[in-house]
Amino acid sequence: MAAATSSLSTSPTLSSLALQPATAPSTNTPAISPSSRRPPSHRLSPSRANSGHPGLPMGCAPVGHVLYDEVMRYNPKNPYWFNRDRFVLSAGHGCMLQYALLHLAGYDSVQEEDLKAFRQWGSKTPGHPENFETPGIEVTTGPLGQGIANAVGLALAEKHLAARFNKPDNEIVDHYTYAILGDGCQMEGIANEACSLAGHWGLGKLIAFYDDNHISIDGDTEIAFTESVETRFEGLGWHVIWVKNGNTGYDDIRAAIKEAKAVKDKPTLIKVTTTIGYGSPNKANSYSVHGSALGAKEVDATRKNLGWPYEPFHVPEDVKKHWSRHVPDGAALEAEWNAKFVEYEKKYKDAAVELKSLINGEFAAGWEKALPTYTPDSPADATRNLSQQCLNALAKVIPGLLGGSADLASSNMTILKMFGDFQKDAPEERNVRFGVREHSMGAICNGIALHCPGLIPYCATFFVFTDYMRAAMRLSALCEAGVIYVMTHDSIGLGEDGPTHQPIEHLSSFRAMPNILMLRPADGNETAGAYKVAVLNRKRPSVLALSRQKLPNLPGSSIAGVEKGGYVISDNSVGNKPDVILIATGSELEIAAKAGDELRKDGKTVRVVSLVCWELFDEQSDAYKESVLPAAVSARVSIEAGSTFGWGKIVGSKGKSIGIDRFGASAPAGKIYKEFGITAEAVIEAAKALC
Repeated sequence: MAAATSSLSTSPTLSSLALQPATAPSTNTPAISPSSRRPPSHRLSPSRANSGHPGLPMGCAPVGHVLYDEVMRYNPKNPYWFNRDRFVLSAGHGCMLQYALLHLAGYDSVQEEDLKAFRQWGSKTPGHPENFETPGIEVTTGPLGQGIANAVGLALAEKHLAARFNKPDNEIVDHYTYAILGDGCQMEGIANEACSLAGHWGLGKLIAFYDDNHISIDGDTEIAFTESVETRFEGLGWHVIWVKNGNTGYDDIRAAIKEAKAVKDKPTLIKVTTTIGYGSPNKANSYSVHGSALGAKEVDATRKNLGWPYEPFHVPEDVKKHWSRHVPDGAALEAEWNAKFVEYEKKYKDAAVELKSLINGEFAAGWEKALPTYTPDSPADATRNLSQQCLNALAKVIPGLLGGSADLASSNMTILKMFGDFQKDAPEERNVRFGVREHSMGAICNGIALHCPGLIPYCATFFVFTDYMRAAMRLSALCEAGVIYVMTHDSIGLGEDGPTHQPIEHLSSFRAMPNILMLRPADGNETAGAYKVAVLNRKRPSVLALSRQKLPNLPGSSIAGVEKGGYVISDNSVGNKPDVILIATGSELEIAAKAGDELRKDGKTVRVVSLVCWELFDEQSDAYKESVLPAAVSARVSIEAGSTFGWGKIVGSKGKSIGIDRFGASAPAGKIYKEFGITAEAVIEAAKALC
C-alpha cells in the first residue's frame, strides 16, 4: 500500500462549514485569495433543518473540493452529458457536501434557496441524494454500501462501452467513476461483494475514497470494526493508497488521485484519514456529530474557531469568481467531445449510430418483432426456457442488453448464446458472471441502468433469493432504474428442493412495492409480452417470475394482453354476464383453464382471466378494467401458488382465493400441488359454491 504524506509546511485555516482549497493551490488550479479558502457556510444547513449529518461533510470537504474543483470533468449546464465523470456519495447521509459542491459548480438544480430548504418537503435537497429529484446526482444512495455497488456498475458500463466503441485514433468513451464511502459502507456485505467483482473485472477507472474517521453512530469503530481495510482491498485486487492527513493534506489528495489514474488495470481505494466534524471545537471526532445537527451554540463556536465571519449561506465574491469558471469550462469540455464525436461519426458510421442509440435510449424500429410467438401447438416448456429464447432474440436487436446470473445461469437460462463472458480482458462481451452475490448484483445493475438510457441490464437468481437483494431492488424502484429481474423457480412447482427454495410471500411483497412491475407469465406469448413490457419501461424495474416446470401454450394468450396487465383468455358467456370469473397468474392459468372447461361442461358460463401484472392492470382505464372484471360479477375465484395476501381486492368479499399461506414442502411438484389444493378440482368446487 502506498502512503501519501503531507508536503504542506503550514495548513490553511479550514472551515468544515465549506469547501477549502489549500493555501498553496496546485499549479493547475487558479490561485484564490485567503478569504476564498472556504466557500460558504452551507454546512449550516443541517442546523437550520435541525436534522442531518454534518460530520462527513465537514471531514470530507477537502476530498470534495479537489474532485469537483480540480479533477472531475463535467458540464454544470448539462448534467446528463454522456462523457462526464460520475461521482457517487455512497455514504449518502453526507449529502450536504454534494449539494454545496453542485451549487458552487453552477448546477441550476441546487440554488441557495434549495440549500436553505435542506430536508424539507418538496426541496431539491432531500436527506439523502436522489437522482430523480436533483440533476447532478447520479444514483440514489442512503442505505449503506449501495452506492459503492452502484459505482461498480457505472464503471462496468464505461469499461464495456469503451471496449466496444473506442478506436485507436478516437477514444470516444473515456470517463472516470469516483465514490466516497465511509466506515459504515465498509461494514456492509454488499460493499465487499461489489468490490470483489470490481477487482476481478479490473475496473481501472473506478476510484473510491474511504473516509476513515473511525466513528460510527454508536461510537468509535473499535467497538465493532477492527479489520485492516487496506489488506482486504489488496486481497480483492485493488490498488490501495493511504492519505494520512485528510483534514489539510490537499496535495496528498491530489497526488493520490494522480497515482490512481496511473494504475490502469485495477480499481483504486484511497484511504483518507479524516476527523469527523473537523473544525467543531466540542464535537469533532465524536459520534454526536455523525447524525445530529451541531446546534446553534456549536455552530457559532465552529464559525469562530474557523475564522468564518460571513452570514449563513453567503458566498463571498472571490469564491463565486473562483468557482464560476466551471460553467464555461464544462461547456467547452462537452463541445470538445461533441466535435470528437463528429469526427468519429465520419470515420466509423455504423459504430456511431449504435453508440448514439445507447446514449439516447433509442431502439431500432420494429425491435419488438424479434420476440418469438407461440401457438397452442408449440411444445410445452418452462417459462424460464422461453425467457432465454426471448433474451437471445432481443440481444440481436437491442445492443444495450447485457446481464447475467448469481451463479445460476444454467438454471435461470440467462446466457446470451452469441456472446462471451464480460471479463477483465474481454469487457466488450455481454454475459456478466456475478457469482453468488445477489445483493451487489442488483445494485451493480442499478448503476449500469443509470449510466445511460440505452443500457438495459438484467440479472437472475431463484425467485426466493430476492430476499438477499431486496434492498437493491427497492432502490431500483425508487431511483427509476429499469433493471430486468429474471427470477426463476417461482413457486412450489420447483418441487423437491423444498420450502427453503419455494417462494410463498414474494409475489405479494413485490406487488406492495411502489414503482415496480411484478409479472408472472403463463406461457410463451406471455413471457414474450413480459419482456416487451420490461424493455419499454425504462424508469421502473420489472420482475419476471418464471417457472421451472413445463407449461403448455394456452389458447387465447397474447403479448398485447400482457401489456394491459390483465385480459380475458377465454369466455363462453357471449356478451352476457358470466356465472363465475376464474383469475390466475403464471403456472396456475393452466389450472384455471382446465377448471373453466369442466365447469362449462356443466352448463356454467365461465370467464378465465390472466392477471399477469397487477400494476399494469391498475393503470388501465376504468372501462377496460370493467370489461375484464365486471363489478356485477361477484362470483370470483383466484388461483395462485403463493400467498393469498392482496387477492381480496381482486375477488372481493364474496370471492374465494386459492393459494398457500404456509411454507412449502419437499416432494415432487405434482404431489405438492395436490396436497396444497392447487388443483382444477379445488377450483371447480370453489366456483360451484359461488354460483
